[in-house]
Amino acid sequence: MSKDALDVLTIGNAITDILVRVDDDFLEREGLTKSIMHLVEGDRAKYLLDTAPHPRKKISGGSAANSAVGVVALGGKAAFVGKVAKDEVGEFFTTDLRKAHVEYTTKMLIHGAASGNSMILITPDGERTMNTYLGACHDLTEADIIEDQIGRAAITFMEGYLWDPPEAKRAFVKAAHFAHKHERAAAITLSDPFCVDRFRDEFIDLMRSKTCDYVFANVEELKSLYQTKDLGEAVQNIAKDTEIAAITMGADGAMAIKDGEVVTVPAFPVENVEDATGAGDLFASGFLLGISRNQDMQSALKLGCMCASEVISHVGARPEKDLMKMAKEHGLQI
Repeated sequence: MSKDALDVLTIGNAITDILVRVDDDFLEREGLTKSIMHLVEGDRAKYLLDTAPHPRKKISGGSAANSAVGVVALGGKAAFVGKVAKDEVGEFFTTDLRKAHVEYTTKMLIHGAASGNSMILITPDGERTMNTYLGACHDLTEADIIEDQIGRAAITFMEGYLWDPPEAKRAFVKAAHFAHKHERAAAITLSDPFCVDRFRDEFIDLMRSKTCDYVFANVEELKSLYQTKDLGEAVQNIAKDTEIAAITMGADGAMAIKDGEVVTVPAFPVENVEDATGAGDLFASGFLLGISRNQDMQSALKLGCMCASEVISHVGARPEKDLMKMAKEHGLQI
């Protein structure tokens, strides 16, 4: 294992993404609500694999893994912790993520569920509807959390999608403990309104107990967290509950709240939104790298918005342009 310092270590579901373009009629026929993540069982996952159209694009993914790849694309150093099984999908995930130069050393699951995958259905408006089979992801345990690795990372970042299996919860709490032991920061993204609705009280407790220092959310997740329709009220609440909050606002840009101060930046212009997959993940890449390198909130927000703008301009949650070159062109420091 490399002993180099890490800018960011991410923890989450190790998912192989399968991206497919469909029309709205397909979603209606399958009874799928657009733009949200549906958790599916193994049989349903197989059915969608059999019935969704071609062509398809396959890539190692999952929210936290995508963020780690984005950090590396910006010239940072990142690691990912997540569980796959020792099967064809797991082997693909491992090889593909390491090709992206993300440090990935989590031991494979030998006996148990198959590796996770997500059928991501992309409609003509660029929205993505995810159908996720978690499989081996649920078998992440405290044994997979390595103190030395956590201690090398400026920030340890967990996805809310993982906040379900009891063992995974304990794993993240252990990771946060190690981060704080080494005087490092721990962060969480709320991931999806679905997650907030299920784990609202636990997410708030993670903030108020100082288990998590930084929180990432979009506007709907933030309002849902505090059960209010008033964004201003939600911002006031989260300002009291966490050290730093980073809130994405879609076409309106993003905001950060720190020490009671709210900083906002506009979105970067995008000619055509091809696929919203990974927008929040890549925003997190830029923002996390910025604050891990002691940038001010405005600079970190701009870097996050730049990364998000690049990834929504094409299909897939991985950057296709040179993010370091983009940052230089926009006068952004890394």
